Amino acid sequence: MSEESGPRAIAFFDVDNTLLRGASLYHVGVGAWRMRFISLPDILAFGWNQTRFLAVGEGGVNIARLRVRAMEIVTGHTRDELVALSHDIFDSRLVHRLWPETVAVAHAHLKAGREVWLVTATAQEVADVIAERLDLTGALGTRLDSVDGIFTGTLEDGICHGNRKADVARGLAEARGIDLAGCWAYSDSHNDIPLLELVGNPVAVNPDTILRRYALARGWPIMHMRVAAIKAARASKKR
Repeated sequence: MSEESGPRAIAFFDVDNTLLRGASLYHVGVGAWRMRFISLPDILAFGWNQTRFLAVGEGGVNIARLRVRAMEIVTGHTRDELVALSHDIFDSRLVHRLWPETVAVAHAHLKAGREVWLVTATAQEVADVIAERLDLTGALGTRLDSVDGIFTGTLEDGICHGNRKADVARGLAEARGIDLAGCWAYSDSHNDIPLLELVGNPVAVNPDTILRRYALARGWPIMHMRVAAIKAARASKKR
């Protein structure tokens, strides 16, 4: 495929509960606690929200409030510190929680000549590291405002969540001259219905109750993963 012709399509992947089990934000919190960015009460609060997220999905937690609290973690810290933290949590925590089936699908898209982009509410720096470590094309995440490389605690243009995910995905496709009718999107949450409806090939991954009903009504494919697959992948790596 020549550079002039460009990629045939893009596959967009949500991260939390789609590419990996649970909320990446929780693991950022654990890493931040280990590096003394935050206190023990903070990490306990993150732990509670992670438990709720695993049990009932995004509907069980106040995502907006949790994300804003997460941004406060890095206030006063540098971009380099967040990137280093992101590499640490990927190696120590995230890599062990990846859904092998979803990662395999992402790599199959790459092999077919398509771009694969993460679209996530996670901070851009964290999303970039996940994409880099998985050899994906790139990531679209929540952008944190910084001055002279130091985070101010505010966001550049809001959380990359809900309708905004669809907006940034559309912008990327338009910039590349790619027809969204030939693109894919993968997510577990009904909050990502705008993103899923944007493309010609939406796929629900371990969907929450609302998204499952929505997908069934429209005949969308549904992927089901089990924790046993993650455990099997871990065991295989230890051999």
